[in-house]
Amino acid sequence: MGIREFPGGAPGGKSIAIGMRRSPDVSPRRLSDISPQLRQLKYLVVDEAIKEDLKWSRSVEDLTSGPVGLTSIEERILRITGYYGYQPWAASYKREERPRDPPGPAEAQAPVGTDTGGRPSPRCWRCSQAQLKKIFWGVAVVLCVCSSWAGATQLAKLTFRKFDAPFTLTWFATNWNFLFFPLYYAGHVCKSAEKQSVKQRYRECCRFFGDNGLTLKVFFTKAAPFGVLWTLTNYLYLHAIKKINTTDVSVLFCCNKAFVFLLSWIVLRDRFMGVRIVAAILAIAGIVMMTYADGFHSHSVIGIALVVGSASVSALYKVLFKLLLGSAKFGEAALFLSILGVFNILFITCIPVILYFTKVEYWSSFDDIPWGNLCGFSVLLLTFNIVLNFGIAVTYPTLMSLGIVLSVPVNAVVDRYTSKIVFNGVRVIAMVIIGLGFLLLLLPEEWDVWLMKLLTRLKVRKKEEAAEGGADLGSGPQNKGGRARPSFAR
Repeated sequence: MGIREFPGGAPGGKSIAIGMRRSPDVSPRRLSDISPQLRQLKYLVVDEAIKEDLKWSRSVEDLTSGPVGLTSIEERILRITGYYGYQPWAASYKREERPRDPPGPAEAQAPVGTDTGGRPSPRCWRCSQAQLKKIFWGVAVVLCVCSSWAGATQLAKLTFRKFDAPFTLTWFATNWNFLFFPLYYAGHVCKSAEKQSVKQRYRECCRFFGDNGLTLKVFFTKAAPFGVLWTLTNYLYLHAIKKINTTDVSVLFCCNKAFVFLLSWIVLRDRFMGVRIVAAILAIAGIVMMTYADGFHSHSVIGIALVVGSASVSALYKVLFKLLLGSAKFGEAALFLSILGVFNILFITCIPVILYFTKVEYWSSFDDIPWGNLCGFSVLLLTFNIVLNFGIAVTYPTLMSLGIVLSVPVNAVVDRYTSKIVFNGVRVIAMVIIGLGFLLLLLPEEWDVWLMKLLTRLKVRKKEEAAEGGADLGSGPQNKGGRARPSFAR
């Protein structure tokens, strides 16, 4: 047996290499003679990648589990080398003072998460039931977001055939934001155990704006700018619907998430993620290809510029909200959106009046206004915003975002039968690229760590299955002469 040291590895600057060879001329030596060197193995520096690969094996545990770990290492060394007729069952028996009682049939065959009776444990059943409930609500929320967003887009397109006033439609729909806080308070009264009066709840939610609550200064500095951005986002989106088809509008608005990432990275100093940079590049490439699909005509270029501007303003709204106000609870968010509705009624009402008298947005009589379409659009937009802001209470945020991108194929199917849209190769590729970029942006920040853990588990499981298969093959069938067939390990 030879023991040599070479630089690198251990904390002391050296690592141990043990070479064992069996010599017939030398009498057997006890394993305790090399135990001091074996104990130094626990000071080996194991690389993090190697630890991850061996996470599910006994190796890393043996290196850090004291005397039991050293005994396991000794067993492994002698088992591999066959040193002096080592018998692993004898050493294992010596290590344990007395044998354990074999498990009963129910314990031996019961899977993980079940009790001794073979039934799922109540805790695991509650967890799985809660997860299923959350997924069920997630599907419902996705369908609600998709249908409300696609329905609002299609109804706006239909409204403009009779009522060509996008800003007036924006103003009318934004006024409905005033209902956010009353609807929230109704839900609070129905669900909360400790019911508060409207005044008490209002004062508690006003703490979101600071210690002094909602003052006139706070209203003009923290609420009014967001009211302008909200109105501008909706107006640009509706004006784009007048220029181009709803499919292009809905798919281009999905670039909003890429713009949010870029602004968050620049303004909020969020974590840099290469996959999200790729998603942003895909979004920009999709915009260029969508413009090329219609041949760079002025009408389509203006429409594409309007919807990209709407997505950009929406991204600016979200980033500034996080920068200036931070995160809001449900009641605080409802109060904030109701304040935007109040701001719209008080300060934006003059603009539709000016547009009417200047005949920029003119209608002959109020009887010609399609009130049903206007109210339907407002209800759908209100539903969309309610589900998008409060759906996180019942499901995962990623599922809610999927509803927006799923509205694209819904609008495409409707446009296929109601308009003269041509789905050429360039348009389809642009839609796929933008959709792919949107899905990449839904990946969590630790997605690469989760992926490596999953691959490591699969690799370790595959090795364990291969080892079990080799062991079964070595101890399985016998030859005709009654002797066991020898197995040669390579």
